[in-house]
Amino acid sequence: MTPDTVIDLGQSALTVTVLLAAPLLIAALLTGLFIGLFQAATQIQEQTLSFIPKLLAMVVALVATGPWLLQTILDYTNDLIVSTIPRILGS
Repeated sequence: MTPDTVIDLGQSALTVTVLLAAPLLIAALLTGLFIGLFQAATQIQEQTLSFIPKLLAMVVALVATGPWLLQTILDYTNDLIVSTIPRILGS
């Protein structure tokens, strides 16, 4: 196994990780932004106010993007098991 192979495996793993985390992180970010604007406009400075809306937004994002997330991780795992690992072991 060459260093290039290890770098390629690490890069593809990190790419898939970012793709899987992005929908949930974006949902939490946007919800937090809107709650922050609401708190600034109404001068309500309660730290726990944004927890439940963020949790609900992340659940909605997970339900909405769940099939895509599952297909992405299945495609990556299938590619890893079927082609990448045998190619590494064969060389």
